[in-house]
Amino acid sequence: MKRVILKKGVHTKIVRGNPWIYDNEISKVLGEINPGDVVDIYDSSNSFIGRGYINPNSKIRVRILTRKEEEINRDFFRERIIRAWEYRKKVVDTSSCRVVFAESDFLPGLIVDKFEDILVIQTLTLGIDRFKEIIVEVLDEIFNPRGIYERNDVPVREIEGLPQIKGPIKGDFDPKVIINENEVKILVDIEDGQKTGYFLDQRENRRALKGLVDGAEVLDVFCYTGSFSLHALKYGAKRVLAVDSSKIALELAKENAKLNGFLDKIEFVEENAFHLLKNFHKEGRSFDVVILDPPAFAKSQRNLDNALRGYKEINLRAMKIIKDGGFLITCSCSQHVTLEIFQKVIESASYDANKILRLVEFRYQAKDHPILFSYPESLYLKCGIYQVLKKL
Repeated sequence: MKRVILKKGVHTKIVRGNPWIYDNEISKVLGEINPGDVVDIYDSSNSFIGRGYINPNSKIRVRILTRKEEEINRDFFRERIIRAWEYRKKVVDTSSCRVVFAESDFLPGLIVDKFEDILVIQTLTLGIDRFKEIIVEVLDEIFNPRGIYERNDVPVREIEGLPQIKGPIKGDFDPKVIINENEVKILVDIEDGQKTGYFLDQRENRRALKGLVDGAEVLDVFCYTGSFSLHALKYGAKRVLAVDSSKIALELAKENAKLNGFLDKIEFVEENAFHLLKNFHKEGRSFDVVILDPPAFAKSQRNLDNALRGYKEINLRAMKIIKDGGFLITCSCSQHVTLEIFQKVIESASYDANKILRLVEFRYQAKDHPILFSYPESLYLKCGIYQVLKKL
């Protein structure tokens, strides 16, 4: 086997369960290496500690698949996917859920989402993309889905030396699929929707609105296709104003509102969130509940500072238009914004807004997006629920 020898001391994090080896953590590579090859990993004392795939073009040089000397073949992927599926069956409603969450399911680079009887797959790295055909065969065998759709139209693949592609792999089906989430009907566009078509990771956070929104005037900012809005109405909101800058997303949100019989209680506005929040404050408009679920502001560590300014501004402006005793539901899906950093941003915004926050609860991504303690990057979604109070 081709070998990667680690620098002294690096083996500790690998033995503890971290799946990434960076370029500057490697002492030497033995054998003729091609991008995407499976390699054995040895520590500085020449002891075997794992097997993974390598890409010399990536800063994350090696992603670990196993810590055993086992073949990476069809049986390997079948066992891993079944194991991931058995976990989901214990913790979530599996009618629609994430089936495989990359490194957190010990299959780095692989995402599989299930929307009723349709599977959507992403192979985001060169090493895992080499096994795509085998993975699709295994998924077909285990789930026997009506269709399988490939959503590999993501820029990260280009860094790996892969083209952006999307389209059906199995079956002839309508790419718009109706799912049921917390007894709310959602129309998911797996062909043109963001990521794999829908954000399953917020499922449990949307359910957390129950009790907070009863009889409330709700502002849902960055509403996308309206899932938080629909849940607010499901749980008794008086009215919802749903805001997004995407006309396409809002059209689907309207379809979702119609699907659930909520069109008479919801208003849709196509607007920049920052401008809207600023103008609402000037106009003296206020709401009982404000929901902030923006896209990732920090795509990389390089733009973290700008992202933090953005998070602070939208949260500060939101707090200023929440009625005394109302609630703020605020989220960040930026992996580079850690839990501690995000909470400090919210605290700083409350100080500048001259408000006191009472924490109701702090939440994370849904259980089908598991978090590994040995892999901090797996905790990416933060959702804080706060009561917003005037200073007494």
